[in-house]
Amino acid sequence: MPATAEISETLIREYINRAVTDVFKTMLGREPSFSAQAGLAGDAPSPTSESARPQVVGTVGFIGDINGLIYLHLDVGFARLCTCHLLGMSEAELDEAGDEVINDAIGELTNMTVGGFKNGLCDAGYPCKLTIPSILRGSNFSIEPISDAIRHIYYFDCAEHRVVADILMKADDSA
Repeated sequence: MPATAEISETLIREYINRAVTDVFKTMLGREPSFSAQAGLAGDAPSPTSESARPQVVGTVGFIGDINGLIYLHLDVGFARLCTCHLLGMSEAELDEAGDEVINDAIGELTNMTVGGFKNGLCDAGYPCKLTIPSILRGSNFSIEPISDAIRHIYYFDCAEHRVVADILMKADDSA
């Protein structure tokens, strides 16, 4: 039986909820609240396809007994707010520093969040390692998984903003 079928949706939701809550509370002093779940692959549109607002999307993968990617979607305004708080910068200082600073901050927040999720997988007996973070920017784009990936989308409300965790998982085929 593929490992992704053995891990229940309840555990995936628990791991991502704990990871998002811990990172945002510890690093940003903000407590996100779990808002909704969009369902499994094919049941829900990509979180960015519904929004015309510019997005900053951090992504980090994990590889091992389970492989996957987690995309953390934030609108640009919230990404800026998070960056200012995380780095102790004013809006003016952030404007001067540019988008690269925002990319680095959201990449690190995503890395910490996916690290927390990965720790849950490892504790459940599915060892894996993280990949390097990357950033997507834009509006009106969609992320489409390959056909045999399992997708879970979770929504969180934080400081009057929406954070979306888009999880794609696939069992290791080499086992």
